[in-house]
Amino acid sequence: MKLSPPPRPAAGAVVWRVIEGYAPYEETVARMEALAEAIASGEADEEAWLLEHPPLYTAGSSAKDADLLEPRFPVHRAGRGGQYTYHGPRQRVIYVMLDLGRRRRDVRAFVCALEGWLIAALGDLGVRGERRSERVGVWVTRPDKKPGARGEAAEDKIAALGVRLRRWVSFHGVALNVAPDLTHFSGIAPCGLRAAHYGVTSLRDLGAQSDMRIVDACLRRRFEEFFGPTREP
Repeated sequence: MKLSPPPRPAAGAVVWRVIEGYAPYEETVARMEALAEAIASGEADEEAWLLEHPPLYTAGSSAKDADLLEPRFPVHRAGRGGQYTYHGPRQRVIYVMLDLGRRRRDVRAFVCALEGWLIAALGDLGVRGERRSERVGVWVTRPDKKPGARGEAAEDKIAALGVRLRRWVSFHGVALNVAPDLTHFSGIAPCGLRAAHYGVTSLRDLGAQSDMRIVDACLRRRFEEFFGPTREP
């Protein structure tokens, strides 16, 4: 599928910030929302944060109570779109605070660009990621797994996406499964999907490169192609 053109880059470089250790969820979200407000007011530069959270579940604005199957970890109500998802160690979460007012005020194009960025980075890592018009995120076809009841191809989700805009500044972002414990997803119906032929996977599960530093380098290189130059904090 042909990727849509990315939003037009803003004038300045995006601050590329790698946060070490496990970032506490609520504190991180509060800082993220404050930064988004400062960007909207012209008081701060755009930023992308790369981090890991301790094990937890988040519920987006469309989350259904029935999709929380077993609350094995703390559950946080997230101010983003989407349903239930998991965050935890060895999953690369990237929060993107970008000013669409200075780029292109087109939410669909922005989401498409986020997916395209991840698909391009996955390609560099030897994984063919794909988008699905009826399902947000990035998917991998799994011919090695049992198909659906009507012969549908098995597919695993490798990256989730959930964003919110306020005054045309984005916050929240994407989560790429590098090498998390995939059993941790069993406490929820990820993104509301329950069909047996839909699952979750990771770079390590697929036998691909899962060194976080190498993954980060691919993500940064491809980010710059889609969203413009980055700089160190």
